[in-house]
Amino acid sequence: MATQESTAAKMAGSPHGIIGRPVARIDGPLKTTGTAEYAGDFHLPGMVHAVPVQATVASGVLRHLDVSAAQAMPGVLEVLHRGNIERIYRAVPNDPNATVSETRPAFEDDRLYYWGQYIALVVAETPEQATAAAAAVKAEYAAETPDVRRELEPFAGKWHTVSERGKVDDALAAAAVKVDQTYGTPVETHNPIELHATVAAWEGDRVTLYESTQGVVNHRNAMAQILGVPREHVTVITRFLGSGFGGKLFPWAHCALAAVASRRVQRPVKLVVTRTMMFSNVGHRPVTEQRFRLGAGADGKLVALQQDALNHTSLVDAYDEGCGEATPYLYSVPNLKVASALVQRNVGSPMAMRGPGAVPGLFAMESAMDELAVALKMDPVELRLKNDAVKDESNGNPFSSRHLRECLETGSAKFGWSRRTAEVGSMRRDGKVLGWGVAAASWGAYRFACATTVELGADGRARARCATQDIGTGLYTIFAQVLAEKTGLPFERIDVLLGDSSMPEGPLSGGSWSTATVLPAVAEAAEGAIASMLAVASSTPGTPFAGADAKTLRLTEGRVHRASEPAAQGVPFEQILKKARLNRVSADGRSGSAFEDPKARGLSMHSFGAQFVEVEWEPEIARLRVSRVVTVIDAGRIINPRAGANQIKGAVVMGVGMALLEETVYDPRNGQPINANLADYRMVTCPDTPQIDVTFLDYPDYALNSYGARGIGEIGLAGVAPAITSAVYHATGVRVRRLPVRIEDLLRSEIRQA
Repeated sequence: MATQESTAAKMAGSPHGIIGRPVARIDGPLKTTGTAEYAGDFHLPGMVHAVPVQATVASGVLRHLDVSAAQAMPGVLEVLHRGNIERIYRAVPNDPNATVSETRPAFEDDRLYYWGQYIALVVAETPEQATAAAAAVKAEYAAETPDVRRELEPFAGKWHTVSERGKVDDALAAAAVKVDQTYGTPVETHNPIELHATVAAWEGDRVTLYESTQGVVNHRNAMAQILGVPREHVTVITRFLGSGFGGKLFPWAHCALAAVASRRVQRPVKLVVTRTMMFSNVGHRPVTEQRFRLGAGADGKLVALQQDALNHTSLVDAYDEGCGEATPYLYSVPNLKVASALVQRNVGSPMAMRGPGAVPGLFAMESAMDELAVALKMDPVELRLKNDAVKDESNGNPFSSRHLRECLETGSAKFGWSRRTAEVGSMRRDGKVLGWGVAAASWGAYRFACATTVELGADGRARARCATQDIGTGLYTIFAQVLAEKTGLPFERIDVLLGDSSMPEGPLSGGSWSTATVLPAVAEAAEGAIASMLAVASSTPGTPFAGADAKTLRLTEGRVHRASEPAAQGVPFEQILKKARLNRVSADGRSGSAFEDPKARGLSMHSFGAQFVEVEWEPEIARLRVSRVVTVIDAGRIINPRAGANQIKGAVVMGVGMALLEETVYDPRNGQPINANLADYRMVTCPDTPQIDVTFLDYPDYALNSYGARGIGEIGLAGVAPAITSAVYHATGVRVRRLPVRIEDLLRSEIRQA
């Protein structure tokens, strides 16, 4: 199997039944051998290097910039700044096909909105020369006191109603049992191993951008607007991505700076964002504060739910985290209101992080559900089952597929939940206090428009082309599985070419929608190419099938044969192409958005799951560890269970980090992220990783696509953090409502070693 025509990753075995088989990732050998090229790996002839200069205050005005010393340093070709840079245009607002991460272009004015904001760009022969010169640029500021507070309350701004039904106030007032608490999540910074990078190379009036992007087509469209050139003059290439988690969905300011610098110096320019810049200039999950009010009868049936969610945003962008994404439909409740509002801070623009909206929203909702279970003296699994919804009560639509009840029941059995004792600190093992927690999970299911080309070549190979990208989740392998299923070819005779905006337009890689989106398009293209192949076989003189009705022919195991005969008696398709003097046959496949599909219209489409967590608490040394996670996922048909399980496990690990470790902290004096490195920004490593058991329920969702597949990237993270904090409460008696859990929180526990 080749991800580029010059390389091949081989896998033995029959392609029959390959959909749903746990196959190895075909890009694995390329990555482990260093063959895979990421954006920062491209080295073009004559290439030079760019390093941005960052502001060292988060609020104020840039009064003066002295670049003279930097300009005179060895190897420096240019120092760009507001006074000498050519115009960088804004992207068209609200254009869904050309979205940018930060609406304000670099150097647009002298106002400073956040620490680290780019104020100049040095271009030099080597990275070292550019870095040294950037350090020599001197800036004078009229500094103001920045506002980088995590606390968002009290807030008196404008609220937006997300969803509403019934009479919440009346129902809450009359409820027999109530919960009214506020839950908070901190800034989390995207920290993929691959740093953001751009290599820009102009040839005449056309530019090629080698990018670390989750959307080559959107990136091309946006950069064409920003650079002021026709979009057909921009090519974006992303062969491989070292993960993005949402931070690489849309272009950031450095992308345009690299392109403008390349046009200025007439040489290819590489710009690689530093790890420190990752904490200020390329997005983050914003702070959220959510007040949750639940009301229930004595029997545990919900009667009212109100969620008021705040998140911070930058001074130049109105980023709404969307914490109420899952709230209106997850449980059955007759009276509900979800509202949200934004609070501006002197920070860079927030951006979607894995599970945007639903993940922090579910932390609050599922934490409140656990508190309600305690108040009711009811088992938390039983409470959730009692309030299971049979339809989407936010709009009255039926679910295309919903098996949350089975997720909870299956997870409960696998986890051993029946052995749980409800009393805080009552469970022990090997001298450690155990805590068990549970949370429900959900994420939206989407399918967007996609185009793909498939060809069968005279070299005996099948090829698929699509301007989407594999961000590390296994999309190359998904394409190959479909081609193998349709043609009967083994993986080593299949090429998948992705990550080039000049190919047929494919989707962004975000929102867990890529697999569900590309499947019908590549299947249709493969079927079209096969139909063309059979037509050639029946119309080419000298073949065994000349004059036959093409409808009576089949392509199996790479051979054309009559339907009434086994494939072994057929002829390899490449021989027929050579007989016909054809280099290849090809066909295009297209699939539209699910929003335009009559089969999907009027349905509520989501994935569901349940997270069961065990923590170990050692009070004598104040040590807490997540020891075991059982996760059950209802995400339609799983195309590759091996890659799918890896996705869920990785998401669970992120959930452990969200609950226990991750938080970006800003210096209140100047707005600087003070833990902007991988030593001080704590993330989960191997010793922190729990035992993880993943179970997929097998309920294909054919309303979404012909394969019944839904996306799974986000659903594995949803619900993990609240399951952990609920387990922490069960072990310690300490209710943590503001992430991450800190040892200082747990020192309040009255639970002592037995």
